[in-house]
Amino acid sequence: MTDQATTSPGAYAADQQPRPKAVRKPALPALTGLRTLLALTIVLFHFTPSGLQSQTHPWLNLYPLVNIGFVFVSFFFLISGFILAYNYADRPQPLNAMDFWVARFSRLYPVYALTMLISLPMLMVEFHVRNHWDFWEGTIATPLLVQGFFPNLATFWMTVTWTLSCEVALYVLFPWLMRLRWPRSTGALVTMLLGFWLVGLIPHLSYVLLNPDHLPHMADRYSGGWWLNFLKYTPLPYLCTFLAGLTLGRLHEAAKLGVRGRMIVGLCGFTAAWFITYHLVDDLPYIMVHGGLLTPIFALIILGLSGPSPLASIFAIRPLVAVGTSTYCLYLLHFNAFELLHQWHIPEKLHVERFDPWISYVAIVLFAMAMRRFVEHPGQIIIKNWWSRKRAKEAALAASL
Repeated sequence: MTDQATTSPGAYAADQQPRPKAVRKPALPALTGLRTLLALTIVLFHFTPSGLQSQTHPWLNLYPLVNIGFVFVSFFFLISGFILAYNYADRPQPLNAMDFWVARFSRLYPVYALTMLISLPMLMVEFHVRNHWDFWEGTIATPLLVQGFFPNLATFWMTVTWTLSCEVALYVLFPWLMRLRWPRSTGALVTMLLGFWLVGLIPHLSYVLLNPDHLPHMADRYSGGWWLNFLKYTPLPYLCTFLAGLTLGRLHEAAKLGVRGRMIVGLCGFTAAWFITYHLVDDLPYIMVHGGLLTPIFALIILGLSGPSPLASIFAIRPLVAVGTSTYCLYLLHFNAFELLHQWHIPEKLHVERFDPWISYVAIVLFAMAMRRFVEHPGQIIIKNWWSRKRAKEAALAASL
């Protein structure tokens, strides 16, 4: 009551005016379709079918692409930063941190909880292969989404969900990152993006030069070590990639590329990605590639697909977009679901083993799409409605005081 009494009539009237609403940005279906291809490549990376590599046409087969599927994890972090900046950067009011976090929670946790439930057999395996301290530490950390802060426990229980732990840590920072003063000119944003990229590579280059894990050979995807796991699984090494994504979202608005510009940028990105994948990647340090070495190339691809163009229309075809809306479920569920299908010999029991692993891939994609429809989306609506009612009650209570 005191606050209201000391507020000037003009200020009080202004406070009662409806606040400007954020204009909903156009959808980017080509990026949704791209996410489908990235997620499927990660599935193939984890469970590569025999015979995928063709010696007859070595430059046309998919094996080199699948073999570096690990690099698409950083691609997803870049896309995540880009999409958040695309949706939130130019909103008329500062982002409410709690509203944002609840919205993210509603989007992420229902399927995450389901994945924990489905993965209980893996938890029993962890009990037998881990010491008691690590087991209970991992059992507590995983439901809290902080397993990514423990390099040696990052893959505990649900294997691939360490990425979600990193994503959540970046989401915690996002509301404050949006309040920083970001440059507006194209040149400054390009410089900033390249700066984040170079800074992000420093820890990985240091690892190559110093070999802190004392490995007898250059680190590869099968190598282990505390420092290597720190760079691969914990949130901090992905911060610069996420910041580059936020910068890229603002660069997209500042550059305002037309159809021709997007075509040129996108084709340059895809050409560079193909050349490196099929001709150079075997000669590049694994941890550098894993740590974001290809970020500028991925940025070109994102810009090329972030608006209408003939190139974007290829990735925006309906089947790719339909699966793309379920890529979060697909990524979270695919590893342990595939393992359980084969531990329980489901293809053999259904007499379809001659079609495996392809039929398992199809089953997991369909399962992910079902989980998107029956778990992720309903859970998101329930949590958002609960939060809206809670905020409305708080507003009504504040108004009555």
